[in-house]
Formats: sequence, C-alpha cells, structure tokens
Amino acid sequence: MNNSVKLDVVVIGAGQAGLSIGYYLTQSNLSFVLLDQSSQIGETWLNRYDSLILFSPRTYSSLPGYEFPGESDGYPNKNETAEYLKKYQQKFSIPVELNTFVEQISKENDTFITSTNHFTYHSKIVVIATGPFQTPFLPKLTGSGLDEQIIQLHSSKYKNPQQLKRGTTLIVGAGNSGAQIAVELYNTHDVYISSNQDLKFSPHFIAGKSMFWWFEKLRIYDMFRTGTKVGEWIKKQPEPIMGTELKELVQQNKVKLTPRTKSTDGDKVTFEDGSSIKVANIIWATGFTQDFNWIKIDNVLNKQGNPLHNRGITQVSGLFFIGLPWLHKRPSALLGGVGEDAKFIVKYINNHNIRNE
Repeated sequence: MNNSVKLDVVVIGAGQAGLSIGYYLTQSNLSFVLLDQSSQIGETWLNRYDSLILFSPRTYSSLPGYEFPGESDGYPNKNETAEYLKKYQQKFSIPVELNTFVEQISKENDTFITSTNHFTYHSKIVVIATGPFQTPFLPKLTGSGLDEQIIQLHSSKYKNPQQLKRGTTLIVGAGNSGAQIAVELYNTHDVYISSNQDLKFSPHFIAGKSMFWWFEKLRIYDMFRTGTKVGEWIKKQPEPIMGTELKELVQQNKVKLTPRTKSTDGDKVTFEDGSSIKVANIIWATGFTQDFNWIKIDNVLNKQGNPLHNRGITQVSGLFFIGLPWLHKRPSALLGGVGEDAKFIVKYINNHNIRNE
C-alpha cells in the first residue's frame, strides 16, 4: 500500500480557521485536504463547558459564504456552533481527514513532508490552522500544593456544576470563560474569582445595537491592526469581559473578587495581598499555550516558540499560519474575523502560483 499522498496544499486543523481556508481553496484549482485529530467537525466546541455562549451575535459569528442560521442578534451556544461548522464543511464539500494526528512537518528542497498516524503528505504549501487553544496552561505557584481531595479542573475540562463538591469555589482567571463559569456557579457555590488585573467590562449592546455593529460601522477593527500604534497598544491591554452579568454579581457581593493567586497549601489558597481562603474546588481559567514542537523547520518560530510571520506569511516559502490572535487584526482568532485572513492567504497563494507539479 502506498502511504504517500501528493497534494498542492495541506491544511492542519479543521476548525473555523481551517474551514475558512478550505472555503477559498475550493474556488481555486489547487488540490488540498484538511487534517484534524478530532473525530468530528466541531468537536472542540462540543467539549467545552455546557453553558458556553459565544460573546459575538450570530450575524458577526459567520464564516465566509454562509450566514450563521438563527436570530441574527442572538448569541449561539456551543452546540449550535459545532453544528454550524459541520454544516459548513458539508455545504462546500471541503475535504477533511479526521482522526489524523500530525506527528511532524519537515521540508526537503521545496516540498513539505507532513507525517501523520495514517499517511505522509507531500505538498508545496502547508497552512497551519491549529488555533490558539492547544495546551491548557497552569500557573506555577509557591507553597506545598493542594490536598488531593480538592477538585481541580482547567476550564477546558469543566462541564457543569455537578462536577464540583459543595463549598467554596475559586476561579483563577477572569477572562470570558472564567466570567461565564462564575455567573453559572454563584447560585450553587460560594464563588471567588482571582485576577491579576482590574476587570474591564464591555456591554453587549449600546443604544440598541451590538458592540460588533458599532465596531463595523466605526471601522474600529481597521484601527486595531498588528503593527499600528493603536493596535500594538490595544494588544497589551487586558481583554474586556463581554457582558455585565459578572459585574452586577460582584457589586451585589454574590461573587467575590480576590487579587492574583500566589500560593496553595492543603485546602488554603493565599493571594498576593496576603489574604487567604479555604476551598473545595478550583477552576483554572488560565488559558492555553501553543505547542509547535512538531514543526521541524528552521526560521519558523522565535526563541519563545511563537510563529514568526507577517499577516500569516512566514519566512519559509509556502508555509502559512491562520487563526492566531492578532494575526492581522484583533478578531483574527474569532469566527467572524478569520475569514478575512483566509481570503488574504489564499489570494497570496494563487498570485504566487505555488502548486505541486
């Protein structure tokens, strides 16, 4: 059996970024495939916590060529989002190989070699669309550590309140996931949320219009670009929490704010200001790190292991990234923002006439 496949383009990842690339590639004459280790399209969304709701309305959560079905101003849940991605792949007949784990990528002369658990793919182009949510990040803390009976879950493993014990629950990290989980838990648990910065909130609507409507009409995202003074300043600011539900609960003292978590000892967690609480549960809403150790090509990553690129175009001819935060603009990693980057990258590929002869 021949275990080698020759194509023009290999796209690694079949989430929203990979599917957007796939949409534009279907309009070209290039042969391609999307590789994904999941067992179904949208699986990453299905695996998130049960109450997850997108913070962008449907009309601003669409991939190119296919509007997100349902009430345009409503906010889809995780199951709707997974179903939308599945229908998107089917609608445009985007070729996907699931249950495919990429072991490494190398390059010989002008050909990329993508080794997987099934086949080895040879291509002139590789687009890495694995996104920002790869390896759960856990902070390093001082102290002797937590007792084994304390339930600890990263937000990527949290599903619902039934996973937790009764008692005090600490959420470490106050991004949108941590905020949504805190809002869900306050009815059943004594909830604390630990953050290393002051929380900033953004309402969903201003003057009856979605924040995303204002961003579009005022062309805010055109100013929030990588490389501009405004964009680089915004990039350093903490992400606002979308919606004001948590803000109201904090004001009512139904969710308590604490400073940054510093150390753990038994069932006690101590914060940066010296205060402490005893906990039954901890949810680590501390985000993710990227792991690109499987890329065995020079001049792709910096010393910190982050991709070197200009709007997704790397220094290595034929190698591209998409779906990363701030790839070009602030919403580059979001459903409603990734399409613009996909169109740019595929246009670049077509204009440079890169293909596997």
